[in-house]
Amino acid sequence: MTLSQVGPPEAQPTSSSPSASPPGRPHGSRTLVVAAVSLVLAVLVLSALSLSVGAGEVGPGDVLDYLLGRDGARDSSRLSLVVGDLRIPRTLTALAVGAALGTAGCLLQAVTRNPLAETGLLGVNAGASLGVVVGIAFLGVQSGFGYLLWAFGGAVVASSLVLLIAGRRGGGSPMRLVLAGSALGATFGGVTSVLIVNSAETYDRFRFWVLGSLAGVEGFGKLGSLAPVLAVGFVVALLIARPLSALALGDDLARGLGHRPGAIRVVVALSVTLLTAASVALVGPISFLGLLAGFLARAVTGPRLLAQIVLAGLIGAGVLTGSDVLARVVSRPFEAPVSVVIALFGAPVLIAIVRSKRLGAMGMTEPATAETSGPGRRLLPRLPRPAEGRSDTLVVRRGPLSLLVPRRAALAALLLSALLVAAVVLSAYAGQSDMGITRTFNAVFGSGDRFDVLLVQKFRLGRIVAGLAAGAALGLAGCLTQTLARNRLATPELLGVNDGATAAVLLSATLSGTFGAWWAGPLGALAAVLVVTTVSGGLGQRGYRVLVVGLAMSALASAVTQVVLSRRSLNSASSLYVWTSGSLNGRGYSVAVPVLIGLAVLVPLALVVARHLNVLRFDDSTAASLGVSAARIRLICLLLAVGLAGLAVGICGPVGFVALAAPVIAGRLAGPLRVPVLGSMLVGAVLIVLADMLGRIVLNGVEIPVGVVTTVLGGPFLLWVLLGRSAAARV
Repeated sequence: MTLSQVGPPEAQPTSSSPSASPPGRPHGSRTLVVAAVSLVLAVLVLSALSLSVGAGEVGPGDVLDYLLGRDGARDSSRLSLVVGDLRIPRTLTALAVGAALGTAGCLLQAVTRNPLAETGLLGVNAGASLGVVVGIAFLGVQSGFGYLLWAFGGAVVASSLVLLIAGRRGGGSPMRLVLAGSALGATFGGVTSVLIVNSAETYDRFRFWVLGSLAGVEGFGKLGSLAPVLAVGFVVALLIARPLSALALGDDLARGLGHRPGAIRVVVALSVTLLTAASVALVGPISFLGLLAGFLARAVTGPRLLAQIVLAGLIGAGVLTGSDVLARVVSRPFEAPVSVVIALFGAPVLIAIVRSKRLGAMGMTEPATAETSGPGRRLLPRLPRPAEGRSDTLVVRRGPLSLLVPRRAALAALLLSALLVAAVVLSAYAGQSDMGITRTFNAVFGSGDRFDVLLVQKFRLGRIVAGLAAGAALGLAGCLTQTLARNRLATPELLGVNDGATAAVLLSATLSGTFGAWWAGPLGALAAVLVVTTVSGGLGQRGYRVLVVGLAMSALASAVTQVVLSRRSLNSASSLYVWTSGSLNGRGYSVAVPVLIGLAVLVPLALVVARHLNVLRFDDSTAASLGVSAARIRLICLLLAVGLAGLAVGICGPVGFVALAAPVIAGRLAGPLRVPVLGSMLVGAVLIVLADMLGRIVLNGVEIPVGVVTTVLGGPFLLWVLLGRSAAARV
């Protein structure tokens, strides 16, 4: 299995692509009409169910009497409240928001030429969440209308910054829109976590809003205030359909037809922002719906973009309305989070489409097997191939034995080792207590004040050892994944590893009543990967199939996590939320030692396969000619990466960006000739220890989880690595 196509492909149309499908293919006009009529009827039926189903005893007959004004039904205060003030506004809001998210998802998938694009790519969801949290934490916002204003403002600011950054360097290209959105979205999410973990009251309000729900819709006030915004977004989406279709032929051909690719992308981003920002402001962030609706519409319509947009809107409206109906009935008298219902419903549907033969007709089986997309343009920055020229390897001989030592990699390892020692010393010294460096050293060796010895040896050193183990595991897991995928954006979480491990740890805490089962992390990670590989058709599958199943698995596991947090008491949920953000608080030798034992077993195996990983930087045929079994090496690397990432999650939760950043930094230091296995471990350990130290000292009296620190700093790092001038020349 390879993941070399992770990211938004910009492939030009070929004979197998949907844009090149002849008119006689199955996507005929009659098929589209039948599909559209069927969807309209389905939406009408679901709307009728939404009006008829609820917590009260108002049934379909009462609703029909109220709508038709029979028998004085409209004079009934009970019917006016239930039907007129609650169910009708709620149903209309579900239809409008579902259509908006479906349309936005379809537009994003078209402009990025990536059927996995989601409405959160422009940072809209993260910006809206940050806006709501800022309003709650600093201004005491409590009303739904206040959430609406702050969510919309945060979403607009976030998407504007994304457009500014992407347009400044790359003219608003699809690649840069996605990368800028992902980076800023991560940073905004980290800042949101900083505000939440320091205020239980803010978290209590936020944890229910972030699940996404239509339960708070009362009357037409919210919908009426944002209806003009949604209308503008829909109109722009329809008007931009034809220029966007031309853009699918490539920038050069689009210019030849009189269009301006940069302006088209900006207009699409504007439409997506208006639609998504208004939707998030109305009902909260509902993930996965835009991806699902756009994907399903593409499967039905083929390359006809205008038809895709219309059908995606209908699918989104129907899915959200139906999910809202299910949310009201599956756990009466309570309501289930609608985003969880969408994930539980949408993930199997998405997987079924991916496993069908229809995927091949959509041109999505192997979109990134080619090295370039268009004349001389790479899909993504790839790990460098071994360069020609004089080797920097030093031969050390002693009698009949000889050893090859790469000079640059050895110097980098020595430098990183010294930096790691310095980081450990600083972390042992830094803290809220006024302990000097001399007292710290004395305490490390067991002398000096008794309290100092207890503080340093039991708490700080145990925490540092846990951080070292987790960082080394994450760095090595990221190195294996990136080398296997030949892609600097690849991380184990693409296969649902992080979300699966996190959900498993939380479920074990719920079932056992105690938290700290580090072993649940590897088991959850392994279960997630087994599901992904089995459902996608095995390790030999490549391309979008594995990625789509991985996304679906992540959505399901994330839904489980959110449900567990929402069902627990505030104190318990707050502490668990801190851990799900990535935290070393309370972690020590008890969890570090088992992971260190695991590293002692897994690291030698990784060093053994590292030599073969160098060969896998070439294609499979070249590797086979050199006597390397590509399938066996991929399987070993995948299992190693999953085990390491699962161990790390079991220690400190899903710490972001370390698995991404550590191999990149280690590769820059060690050079492109070898896989930086040892360097990635050292860099990962340094990053975790330093980030944990910063989290303990940056705010007086308040601790910021290590995962929040890495996320806040990881967004700018991603921009620097992938949007800098050096990367711009290679993208």
